[in-house]
Amino acid sequence: MYKVLLADDEQLDLEGMRTFIPWQELNMVVVAGVMNGFDACKVLDEERIDILVTDVRMPNMSGLELARRALEKSKDIKIIFVSGYQDFSYAKQALSLHAVNYLLKPMDDQELIDSLIKVRADLDQERVRQDTYGQMVPIVKNEFLLQLLEGPSNEKTIDTLNKEYKMNRFVWPGYAAVLEIDDLSWKMGDQNRIEQGEMQQVVSICTELGVRHICKISKTRVAVLIECSDNDFLLQQIMDRVNEENYFSITAGVGELRYSISELTASYHQAVEALDLKMFYGKGKIIGYGEVRPSEKEDMKFLDTKLEALFVAMSDYELVRIHDELDTLFQVAKSLKSKFTLRNYALYIVMKLDNYLQSTNESVFQLLGMELDNYEIIQQFETISDIHSWLRRRVYEISETLQANKHRKNWKFIKQMIEYMKEHTHDNITLRDLAEQFSFSPNYLGLIFKEETGKNFSEYFIQLRMEKSCELLKTTNMKIYEIADQVGYRHLPYFSRQFKETYGMTPLEYRRA
Repeated sequence: MYKVLLADDEQLDLEGMRTFIPWQELNMVVVAGVMNGFDACKVLDEERIDILVTDVRMPNMSGLELARRALEKSKDIKIIFVSGYQDFSYAKQALSLHAVNYLLKPMDDQELIDSLIKVRADLDQERVRQDTYGQMVPIVKNEFLLQLLEGPSNEKTIDTLNKEYKMNRFVWPGYAAVLEIDDLSWKMGDQNRIEQGEMQQVVSICTELGVRHICKISKTRVAVLIECSDNDFLLQQIMDRVNEENYFSITAGVGELRYSISELTASYHQAVEALDLKMFYGKGKIIGYGEVRPSEKEDMKFLDTKLEALFVAMSDYELVRIHDELDTLFQVAKSLKSKFTLRNYALYIVMKLDNYLQSTNESVFQLLGMELDNYEIIQQFETISDIHSWLRRRVYEISETLQANKHRKNWKFIKQMIEYMKEHTHDNITLRDLAEQFSFSPNYLGLIFKEETGKNFSEYFIQLRMEKSCELLKTTNMKIYEIADQVGYRHLPYFSRQFKETYGMTPLEYRRA
């Protein structure tokens, strides 16, 4: 409720306002009713008053002087003057103090009620603006930090962070660290496994331990800026707290020390690069960029290149080439010393394989007979040869399945339909439009489409639109609304909702991730 202070040297007028105005209905409460300005100032010192209703002329201190002092204490206070004097000079001074109204005695109760209703509406609007601003402050700071860390930042970004968010008080040297929630079942497709609540717990722990600058990167990653005034064990303290209080763990990638705000971009990218090597070092650890061997960085780049070559060989059903590419991949694996790291390596290959197969409307987990919560099958192998043999056999099976799909009845025709759909993701085509294009009945076309792809037309078309939007998010600088239009969505909220239902994150979060 809004707090009201009444000031009037006429006892009857004062009691009349307290008694006959429906304060409760107006969502207001009278904190005090006083008969002079000095008593009113005491109340203003003790309470945060929202509305001051005061007589203009009172002994010792006028209502005008009282209003000035009230505004000094709170520039947002709303003031209503009441007076038995119809004097223009008084009214003029009241206007200069931005009074809401100037009411003449004898005053009708409804006049004051109408003025109070107007004041309440103004206060309600200000409260909404303040609440919105309060919610926006961390969001806006996060955006500026993202610009700084991901780069390229500019002088305006740095200036804003220094002035508005106190980065100018950062104690140098400092460094960036990127924390990632570890959860293999989420990594392998169950995107509902990790919710916003888990990341919020990580952020809360960082805040409680004194980290002042935190930037959410994605659904599972957050960057923290560590000042070297903090003790050397702060990052370990954060990880220990997360592990003790939650069912999940986190892994941290750490960049090198820097000596100015503009250099934090480099430290952040080093932290990301270090974190990407979790496959080699295992989860739940702190991986420092300076600790990463150059050979491991090269191994990661080499691995991605060789995986691409393997996937092409699988798609083309080149069995000899598949054999050779797998051999090369596992030659790298033999240099890995840790059994846990080796298994992570195998899991990484499987997950990359699934990402590739999704584009062919297949799932590695269906083809390999693996359930999302049974990825421990890889954990059960005792030697690198066991993993190599198992994966080679499975990759051959997948390649054979892909080849069979290409020659399946109706597949060539269905592929033509899919190509047509891909070319028209920006149009609102229907199954009937497709049937007319290929001279079939809609019912028959829908039936064979479902038989061959495992999905009905509308589901598959949404999938193509989502894949196209992902491609545009990754490879262009187009605005989100422009991408939505490119893939046939005329209403941005609907596009964002559809995207989040498909990938578990908003388009903006996907672009950052």
